[in-house]
Amino acid sequence: MSLYPRVSLYALMLAAAGIPLYIHLPRFASVQLDIGLATIGSLLLAIRLVDLVQDPAIGWAIDRWPRAQAAFAMTAAAGLAIGFPLLFALEPGPGLAWQLPATLVLLFSAYSLGMILLYGRSATLAARPEPRELMTLAAWREAGMLAGVVLAALAPTLLAGQGGEAEGYRSFGLLLGAVACLVAALSLPMWRRPVRPGSALSLAGLRKAGATRLLVLALVNSLPVAITSTLFLFFVEDRLQLPGMAGPFLILFFLCAGLSVPGWARLSNRIGARSVLLLAMPLAILGFVGAGFIGPGNAVAFAAICIASGAALGADMVVLPAMFSVALTRAGLNASAAFGIWSFAGKLGLALAAFLVLPALDLSGFAPGQENAQGAIRALTIAYAFVPCVLKLFAMALVLALPREEPTP
Repeated sequence: MSLYPRVSLYALMLAAAGIPLYIHLPRFASVQLDIGLATIGSLLLAIRLVDLVQDPAIGWAIDRWPRAQAAFAMTAAAGLAIGFPLLFALEPGPGLAWQLPATLVLLFSAYSLGMILLYGRSATLAARPEPRELMTLAAWREAGMLAGVVLAALAPTLLAGQGGEAEGYRSFGLLLGAVACLVAALSLPMWRRPVRPGSALSLAGLRKAGATRLLVLALVNSLPVAITSTLFLFFVEDRLQLPGMAGPFLILFFLCAGLSVPGWARLSNRIGARSVLLLAMPLAILGFVGAGFIGPGNAVAFAAICIASGAALGADMVVLPAMFSVALTRAGLNASAAFGIWSFAGKLGLALAAFLVLPALDLSGFAPGQENAQGAIRALTIAYAFVPCVLKLFAMALVLALPREEPTP
C-alpha cells in the first residue's frame, strides 16, 4: 500500500472517533445515561480546560521527539481502541460520576494526539513540501475523514437491530475499537518516514507567518458547525420529527462534503484558498437559513440542505488546514506544536457550543425524545439554524480581511 492511502486510513480512524464524541455523545449521555443537557455541556467544557494545556503540550512533545512519531501514532490508536468499548458500555449508577469523565479524558486525549500528529506531519507525509502537494495530501486525508464519518454515522443504526439503541451503542464501541487496532497495523509504515525539521515555534514566528489570524479564523469558523453538530440528532428527531433518519442525513451531509473536497482543492490551486472560502461560506449560510424554515416531516428539503451545507463544509475541511500548513512550511516552523494550538482552537469551539446551547435549551424546557412545547422547539430551531448563520457571517468577515494570495503555480 502506498503512502497516501495509509494517510487516508489513519484519517478514517480519527473521523470515525470524532463523530461519536461530538455528535452521538450528547444524545447517548442524555437518553441512555440519564444526564441533563446542562451537565453534559459543563462536562465537555471542563474537558476543554484539560485540552488548554494538553493540546499544545502534545504538539511540543511530537516536535521534541521526532523519532517517536510511530510510538505516538500507536498510542493514539490504543487509546481509541480501549476507550470506545468502555464509553458505550457505561450504564447509569453511582460510579458514573467518575467513569464517564475518566473515559472521555482518555478518548479526547487519544483523539487529540492522533489529530495533531496527522496534521502536524503534513510536510513530512507529503511527497514534496510545496503548496500544491500539501493540498493533494489534504485531499487524500479528508477523503479518509469522509469514509470514517460515513462509517460512524451509519453504524449505530445498523448495529441496533433487535437489541435497541443501547445494544447498538455497545456494538458501536466494539466496532470502533476493532477499527483502531486494524488501522494501527496498516498505517505503521508511514510513520517511519524521516521527519522534516523546522524552527522552534514562537508567537512572533506565528504572527510573521500570518498563522495567528488563521487560528482566530479557525476558532470562529468552527462555532457554526460545532453548534449544528451538537444539536443535529435533536433537530432531526425532535424538530423535524423524522425518527431513524439522522444516520442517512449524516451520511448524505458528509458524503457531499467529501465528494466536494477534490473540486475545492483543484479550485484552490487555480484561484487561491481565500477565494474558495468566499465561494463556500455563502453556501453554508444559505443552508443554515433554510433549515430554520422547513417544517416537520419535510425530509426532501432537509436533504437538499444537507447537500448544500455538506459541500460548503468540504471547503473548510481541505482549505483551512492546508492554508495553515502552507503558512508554517513557508516560514520553516515546527508544525506539530502549531497544530496543537490549532486542535485546541477547534475543540474549544465545540466545547463552547455545547456549553452555551445545551444549558440554554435546558432552560427553554427542551427534553430530547419527549413531547416538547412550541417554545422549546422554537429555541432549538434558533440555536440550530440562526445562531450559526450569524457566526458564519463573522467568519466570512475574517476571510475578507485576509491578504489576497496568488494561485498556486
